[in-house]
Amino acid sequence: MTFSRPDRRAALGLLAGAVTTGLAGCGRREDGVTRLTFWAMGNEAAGVPQLLPEFERLNPGIRVDVQALPWTAAHQKLLTAYAGDSLPDLSQVGNTWVAEMAAIGAISALPAFASDLLTDQFPAVLETNRIDGRVVGVPWYVDTRLLFYRSDLLAQAGYQSVPPTWAGWKQALHAIKRRVGEDRYAVLLPLNEFEQLLTFGLQGDAPLLRDQDTRGNFSSPSFVAALAFYRSLFDEGLAPVASAAQVANVWTEFERGWFSFYFSGPWTIGDFRNRLRPETRWMTSGVPGPDGLGASAPGGSSLVVYRSSPRQEAAWKLVRHLSDPAVQARFNVLTGDLPARPSAWSAPAVANDHYIAAFQGQLARAEAVPKVPEWERIVTEMQIVAERMVRGDYTPETAAAEIDRRADRLLEKRRWMLERGRA
Repeated sequence: MTFSRPDRRAALGLLAGAVTTGLAGCGRREDGVTRLTFWAMGNEAAGVPQLLPEFERLNPGIRVDVQALPWTAAHQKLLTAYAGDSLPDLSQVGNTWVAEMAAIGAISALPAFASDLLTDQFPAVLETNRIDGRVVGVPWYVDTRLLFYRSDLLAQAGYQSVPPTWAGWKQALHAIKRRVGEDRYAVLLPLNEFEQLLTFGLQGDAPLLRDQDTRGNFSSPSFVAALAFYRSLFDEGLAPVASAAQVANVWTEFERGWFSFYFSGPWTIGDFRNRLRPETRWMTSGVPGPDGLGASAPGGSSLVVYRSSPRQEAAWKLVRHLSDPAVQARFNVLTGDLPARPSAWSAPAVANDHYIAAFQGQLARAEAVPKVPEWERIVTEMQIVAERMVRGDYTPETAAAEIDRRADRLLEKRRWMLERGRA
């Protein structure tokens, strides 16, 4: 992948079929005041305006207009805005979008005057924002997936904590299953979600893609072992063969003990706090691995400044403000988002929350996923094949080969581009 800006006509071809959004992206200068346009999504769009009065007080010549985008439409709107040359000055983007936005030449590299933002970061999260050796986005908030579990049911099964290895965890799952009965399960692994299998797959030493990320590497022994472990949880009756759509709602089934373990991120803390009865005992735990606590994929959102903005310095000033540890600690109070700067975790609201504690360790063990624009499509294909494996259509070995075949097909254009670059 090269970082140079591609011909816009080529980008327009890649983005053919995009729908015009009607969101104006241009910032402007009025009466000596620079106005920045900032696009944000979901809960963050509601919370960030409360952080701006202090920024504008410290920077009296800058005003910020926040435009809210729904998460379901944000990715397409950003691509459409790029095609129409109407991007904002800066925006929030999902970490898995960074490689794609860099590939089309939409985002600016971190300037030298903002290099202090490279320190005090979770390494795997920062790495997702590093393309061709240059950082092009700054982590804004972080998340990852780990285990939420019924601590009372685990204790009744004879365990005071979650075993850190696959073998020990599976023994604990069987102990819970014996206690709760045949009509209930120990863990929920929705078949229409890829995140759980991806988490198991990250435990191995082998990368998920090979040959400069141009081919799948899912047939590696470590990923085949992850597939086998994943399937065994269904084969042994520990997880229901079901999709998320077949679960009425997670908190109700978790509360009634239909399952005792659930992979999720920090957003579930608020859901469980608000929806579970006080007598329902639950806790969070790091992800078990083959030989001890294991890795997971880093998530969250980053802040990017668009190359088309003529207000680069002002935009990076806003990025620096939103990245300040004290501001991120306040943002956690407003939104529940976990701070991207590790030093912000010492703030009382974060440090004193025992449900959050396991996330800090899990983020320290996080492993960056491949930084290719095709990645989200690859993991979707992985999930489809894995579901067929659970239902008996594949063995772990043949499933791995099929995932490789599908990944190789998706990466065909990337191989062609690299070969063309060498010619």
